[in-house]
Amino acid sequence: MAIYHLHVKVIGRKAGSSAVASAAYRSASRMRDERIDRVQDFSNKRGVVHSEVLLPDNAPEHLGDRERLWNDVEAFEVRKDAQLAREVKFAIPREMTQAQGIELACGFAQAEFVDQGVIADLNVHWDIGEDGLPKPHAHVMLTMRSVDENGFGPKVRDWNRTEMVERWRERWAEHVNERLAELDIDVRIDHRSLEAQGIGLEPQRQIGAPAQRIEGEGIEAADRADMHREIALNNGDRIIADPSVALDAITQQQSTFTRRHMAKFAHRHSDGIDQFNEVVNAIGNSPDLVELGQDDRGEDRFTTREMIEAEQRLHRAAELMAEKERHEVSDRDREAALACAEQRGLVLSGEQADALAHVTDGRDLGIVVGYAGTGKSAMLGVAREAWEAAGYEVRGVALSGIAAENLENGSGIASRTIASMEHGWQNGRDMLTSCDVLVIDEAGMVGTRQMERVLSHAAEAGAKVVLVGDPQQLQSIEAGAAFRSIHDRHGGIEIHEVRHQREDWQRDATRDLATGRTGDAISAYDRHGMVHSAETREQARGDLIDRWDRERQASPDSSHIILTHTNAEVRELNEAARDRMREAGDLGEDVRVTVERGERSFAAGDRVMFLQNECGLGVKNGTLGTIEQVSAQRMTVQTDDGRSVSFDLKDYDRIDHGYAATIHKAQGMTVDRTHVLATPGMDAHGSYVALSRHRGGMDLHCGRDDFASHDKFINTLSRDRAKDMATDYEPAQGYAERRGITFRKRVAEIMRKLMPERLRDAVDGMLDGLRQPGDGAPGPAVGAGPERAGKQAVEQQTGEDPEAALRRARGRAFVRHARAVDAIFKAQEQGNAASHEQVRELHEARSEFNALRPDGARDAEAVYKRNPELAADAASGDPNRAAPARRALQAETEMHTDPQRRADRFVERWQKLDHSSQRQYQAGDMSGYKATRAEMGNIAKSLERDPQVESILAGRKKDLGIGIESGRSLGQQLAFNHGIDLGVGRGLGL
Repeated sequence: MAIYHLHVKVIGRKAGSSAVASAAYRSASRMRDERIDRVQDFSNKRGVVHSEVLLPDNAPEHLGDRERLWNDVEAFEVRKDAQLAREVKFAIPREMTQAQGIELACGFAQAEFVDQGVIADLNVHWDIGEDGLPKPHAHVMLTMRSVDENGFGPKVRDWNRTEMVERWRERWAEHVNERLAELDIDVRIDHRSLEAQGIGLEPQRQIGAPAQRIEGEGIEAADRADMHREIALNNGDRIIADPSVALDAITQQQSTFTRRHMAKFAHRHSDGIDQFNEVVNAIGNSPDLVELGQDDRGEDRFTTREMIEAEQRLHRAAELMAEKERHEVSDRDREAALACAEQRGLVLSGEQADALAHVTDGRDLGIVVGYAGTGKSAMLGVAREAWEAAGYEVRGVALSGIAAENLENGSGIASRTIASMEHGWQNGRDMLTSCDVLVIDEAGMVGTRQMERVLSHAAEAGAKVVLVGDPQQLQSIEAGAAFRSIHDRHGGIEIHEVRHQREDWQRDATRDLATGRTGDAISAYDRHGMVHSAETREQARGDLIDRWDRERQASPDSSHIILTHTNAEVRELNEAARDRMREAGDLGEDVRVTVERGERSFAAGDRVMFLQNECGLGVKNGTLGTIEQVSAQRMTVQTDDGRSVSFDLKDYDRIDHGYAATIHKAQGMTVDRTHVLATPGMDAHGSYVALSRHRGGMDLHCGRDDFASHDKFINTLSRDRAKDMATDYEPAQGYAERRGITFRKRVAEIMRKLMPERLRDAVDGMLDGLRQPGDGAPGPAVGAGPERAGKQAVEQQTGEDPEAALRRARGRAFVRHARAVDAIFKAQEQGNAASHEQVRELHEARSEFNALRPDGARDAEAVYKRNPELAADAASGDPNRAAPARRALQAETEMHTDPQRRADRFVERWQKLDHSSQRQYQAGDMSGYKATRAEMGNIAKSLERDPQVESILAGRKKDLGIGIESGRSLGQQLAFNHGIDLGVGRGLGL
């Protein structure tokens, strides 16, 4: 998969480096270093596929000669510790071809460096790692000085700014993702995700012999462990300054998490126990962290404010669509579609007919849950004809290319990936309208954020959306279980009748898999002789290949696929299967070629799988076929749907043998027989997919070295790893009402914490009274409501109304927190750093205040940062003096629930900063001008995190000084119209 990695370092004499030797090594060339009178020869180095010196328009042409360029740099820099060059190294997505990767790197270097006046020496390396996979990356050596027609000028200090590195990091992610979407490649990178910054995730290529000879000169990177430690240290500092970075990364693939997840992340992204503790504390005390309570295993679970808000937007969009009926299909059109299907020999079952009626009933939101093999695509094909007859345009999308292809082949609905569709929307193309019906297939694999974006756009456009999937099959890669959650709230139609398997007992087994009875399904296959155990996995692999070979030769017209969990096993099984094909004489002459995954032998008759969507060829990631012809330059493949596809390997090399595939690639696939190799990484969701792909039969193989007992085997393949949602937990269900805990229940919980031990029984009674009926807890006395009974119990013991007690406790927490903030402000005013005791007191005060008033500390600190005097007023404890601070706190809190107020504040703040920057510029205050403009860039970028405000501000562009329209987001338009560079803002700490 694509990873994010961009690293910047300086090449200088202080580290013993030579600019000439560095350039020679990176370009795999022979160059004379005139300063030390030595030839630097690295012409035997392999893997350099592109080398080019890019010059700005005003640079002398002779500097385009690499040897001349870097010798001039060495001559110009006379200091013994001179900085000679800056190197930017970045990873290129391995999903791209070499030509695409080179084009990508050239475009980035030109736009970000050369067009800014810097000379860039670009070298693209396409190394192959020990795992046989490519590790494409680029090295860009940049000059440190300005350049004009006369040569080098002064050094440009701005290029050393941290903001520049942050800008390059963000721009690289944007540059890559835009190109990936254009190529319809189903991956994305994220510069914000520390998980994907190359820390322990991107194996470093070992230093070769040429590099070892000059290791002392510092030509190649320093020791990998030192580099990783340095990156971890820097990342730890970044998290401490802005813990939201860590929370964003943790929630990329999971909506909720535990303390263990936070500690694991902190350990990976910190250096040493002291920094680890600081990182853990920063994450744990972040105002963006939301505590959800305990899960089924008794572990405390957490989420983030952003995740809850994304889920709320998702459910609001779904609710809006579920309430509207604007896409009705007449009975005549529906019956005509059914009649056409019957003429083709397709007769819908009762459940399929019910599903057809459901999706064509007019409601803007349709939900179909169907077990594997229930004929969902066939039903959708009939629905398509009905929708089209009613005048609607029908579109299909899915998360992966192969799922989109299966939807199109099975239903006739023109389909594409969701990423491709969203890319079109971002560029103003293919927008939905009220005349559109959008079918999302395999909806259970779509993450919350992506589903929310699609449904929100559809709701705004007035389009109809039909979600089709099975929550029990493979889970989404990204965070959340959006499909399951929407179905839980709005219901839908379910199709249970399995039609793919030919025998009743196999259809029953599929239903068992779909309903979580994995052990029953495996037992059924075992009784019919389809489960095979061997001493070792290696022996099980051999047994599987033996059985596959026998059955394919016995039934040459039947389709077969081998499935397993990991890519490494797929490689082993592909090689073993191909050996059997060769022994049987079923393959033509081998041709050895280099493809994206390394060197492979292909021959006529080979089964192959396409690994990248390519619209020009009409193939998707996962398309299967058989080679008709192959040479060192070209290949012709007959796809399984009967098309003949020809291509040059230099243009498309994302292909591999296709006898075996991962289970993840198989979702949506149907064949006559499957052969499954079970490994310990499987779970109930993977088992369901793997054991339900066949029509005729399935063989399941395993090794006893992987599974010590039959019970262990069943338990492993039955593990439920269904993803959750933050809103599955009570405190997040009503987040619009301050995270869903009812006021009186919150009173009871807080009172119990604050009261002496002798009074807690009364509060426990209050809590009991607030429990839901049927949960096994005793309720209040007959005739007394739970709230009243609990309140009376507390009043009897304390003589005080619990709500009044809560207000008093909040007041004390408010003052304590203000005093902690004010103490740190005063220390900073005196030029001192906050002491450990002051920081600890602030953390404790935050926790207490947040427990009594959710997000109270965050809102108060936002007020104090704008007006530090209010902190001193609140800290005084004088109610009259603290009144302005309390009013400001209430206004700040209301900002989070009223997007209109946030929009008003944004306009006010933007206009104020804009006027300030103009005055500073006219007065020659360039330092103040740059700081103000940077702050304008920060708040423009903040719109990405608040789509509600962005939507409101779209109608107030005049107030914001936006005169030129473009396809950019509103924040980008603000920056463009005001000439602001959108860098990455840093978190503000007290």
